[in-house]
Amino acid sequence: MATQVLIDNPYVTLWFHTDSKIVHHQMHKFIIESVFRDFLEAGMQAMKQNGACKWLSDDRKNPVLAQTLHDWARNSWFPRTRDAGWKYWAIVAPEEELGQWTMQRAVDDYRAQGITARYFKDPQEAMQWLEAVDAIEPAA
Repeated sequence: MATQVLIDNPYVTLWFHTDSKIVHHQMHKFIIESVFRDFLEAGMQAMKQNGACKWLSDDRKNPVLAQTLHDWARNSWFPRTRDAGWKYWAIVAPEEELGQWTMQRAVDDYRAQGITARYFKDPQEAMQWLEAVDAIEPAA
């Protein structure tokens, strides 16, 4: 699978898998506001420029997001990303219980607005689901 590294810093790594057209991030620790906004914007741009519709969020190492970041994501980033073509979201949830709770709120919001979202414990399973989720069945 061909992969472009879009961002790689101590907080997060963001990839674009060119063959499967999947935006994929992995958080490494509690993330600061500027880095959060920058990587989500970069992922949205990759989605838009490449006709992608799938995102894998590996948030295991991010304990929680500040409410201001959830608000910005919901009110600013999400509508633009949905309009860019986002349809499928695979989530590897935070290990911390508070992080899981706040992530669930975001998932509920985005599902209500048309995103198909599913939780996974393993990033490989999440990737496999995204690769297959809208595959066209071969003609018989």
